[in-house]
Amino acid sequence: MKEISRHKWYRTMGAIAFAALFTAACAGPEKKEVGPQLAVARTAVADAVSAGAPEFAPMELRDAQENLDAAGKAAMAKDYKKAKWLGEKAQMNAQLAIARARSGKAKQAEEAVKESHRALQDEMNRTAE
Repeated sequence: MKEISRHKWYRTMGAIAFAALFTAACAGPEKKEVGPQLAVARTAVADAVSAGAPEFAPMELRDAQENLDAAGKAAMAKDYKKAKWLGEKAQMNAQLAIARARSGKAKQAEEAVKESHRALQDEMNRTAE
């Protein structure tokens, strides 16, 4: 009778040890990936600001900053899966903000060239008369 109890105890303890190791193994890589992901997201947000996102893509920049802040809070709460996901979302929003800012600057430059062309055309027409 004692042998059966001892066997159940070993089996239960083995299952608990396996569950603990499995949980630790699953949580480990996510924890390791959060730090670099947040650093990449922070850099992307900073790049968006320097690319002109506050002027040309304020909503995308705001979303990126909010997601980055939420990712930092999730990491502090040790919710690494959520932190990584929010960091990736912040990075994507920042990249979208960069693209929109570049597009806005290109449109602005196009308008400046068109205006310059019109002014030059007007000047040529005046001198031709």
